[in-house]
Amino acid sequence: MSMSIEISFSKTAKVSGGLVVALGSLAEPVSASARSMDPAGQLDKAVKVAGFTGKLFSTADIIAPVDAPADRIALVGAGEPGKLTAHEWMRIGGKMVALIRKAEKMVVLLGDDTAVSPEAAADMALGLLMRAYSFDLYKTKKSEDDENGARKLAVVFQHEDAAACKKAFASRQAVADGVKLARDLVNEPANVLGPVEFAARAKELEALGVEVEILTEKEMKKLKMEALLGVSLGSVRPPRLAIMKWQGGKPKDKPLAFVGKGVVFDTGGISIKPAAGMEDMKGDMGGAAAVTGLMHTLAARKAKVNVIGIIGLVENMPDGAAQRPGDIVRSMSGQTIEIINTDAEGRLVLCDALTYCQDRFKPEIMINLATLTGAVMVALGQHHAGLFSNDDKLSEALSKAGEVTQERVWRLPLDPAYDKMIDSKFADMKNTGGRYAGSITAAQFLKRFVGDTPWAHLDIAGTAMGSPSTDINQSWASGFGVRLLDELVRANYEG
Repeated sequence: MSMSIEISFSKTAKVSGGLVVALGSLAEPVSASARSMDPAGQLDKAVKVAGFTGKLFSTADIIAPVDAPADRIALVGAGEPGKLTAHEWMRIGGKMVALIRKAEKMVVLLGDDTAVSPEAAADMALGLLMRAYSFDLYKTKKSEDDENGARKLAVVFQHEDAAACKKAFASRQAVADGVKLARDLVNEPANVLGPVEFAARAKELEALGVEVEILTEKEMKKLKMEALLGVSLGSVRPPRLAIMKWQGGKPKDKPLAFVGKGVVFDTGGISIKPAAGMEDMKGDMGGAAAVTGLMHTLAARKAKVNVIGIIGLVENMPDGAAQRPGDIVRSMSGQTIEIINTDAEGRLVLCDALTYCQDRFKPEIMINLATLTGAVMVALGQHHAGLFSNDDKLSEALSKAGEVTQERVWRLPLDPAYDKMIDSKFADMKNTGGRYAGSITAAQFLKRFVGDTPWAHLDIAGTAMGSPSTDINQSWASGFGVRLLDELVRANYEG
């Protein structure tokens, strides 16, 4: 079952049984803090036999020497500690999770000889929490590994400046909680998490001081959101639009706006998808999950900025009432759209949400996230999200935030030549431009609804779900976008 982890920091952590983890470096594989656990002087020999050199991300797990106060001593390589980035410290924290096994208590020794700053200690703790995440809510039987594993784990980081570590970790805890929320939402099955249920999860952010407003189908009809509503016609589950508002800045400051695609399940509608792999379409709300997780993080760490989060929540199902290829709908903006393929539905949800966001809040910037196209995976695989933007400054800021967090983005072009591919004979535009440049024509479609607002579209189809396992994520749902956008806000928009 899932592990419950409690993180704390102490200047003098008492070791009595359990697991002790110490950092080693290339200069000193066995640190002075590790040797303090080995009164018999056996640790150096054991490390030599294990071949542990302190290389970055390497590990050694050793039965505690005679008379050691711990049951087990493990070492994690930090390479050259003074040169490590925040993300590399996170990965070190993630490596520690594989060493836990049956332990119920873990003490991490961070001596001065490993040059670990309070910020680095906090980053390790964040990486540990992110790697330890698992989603097993619906498992009624434990696996053999689960049966033997710890259900609760107390982790104490021993550091000379425990108070500074605790202060640095507070904002990281908010990030961890936001990522967890996003992962949980994407991992939930669609029969549990429909549009109404998702909106209720967003409403829970009010406990953190977020103002949450939920628009029903009736209210969206009054706003003439025919594009968004058209996607939901085939489902018995009514759509919702959730508006989340965090006021952490000055009242007069324009808000930053984040808009997420929340298709809780996507069959493709009348243009139905192949059966193979369709179960993954429970994750087609990864953009909305990221926006919700981001709003949690910003509110939990009391970000000094005004932020709007908007998520369009629908289910795309085939039914006698579902919209058809060839239908024409009028968007909230007044622009008309010919439906060529009902499986190009995410952009229909987003276009009305973007219009609503821009008209009501007039934001400083507007960023939307969506698991929008399979084509972006053909172009970029699963290691970068596609980035499209009408603003160079915003693109550069997003790219830099991506490098810091390693939630990386790659900018792809927007161009009038591609725009022509979505012109329609019968309406202002059609909702797909065909097989070629599918991610680009989807972005060109969205661009028609943002006006002059600095805007970016992140296509996270390859990174939000089913992405490769890493040292800080072993989950099918990655929570991609929460850390990226939190870093963007922190580095560029807070005072």
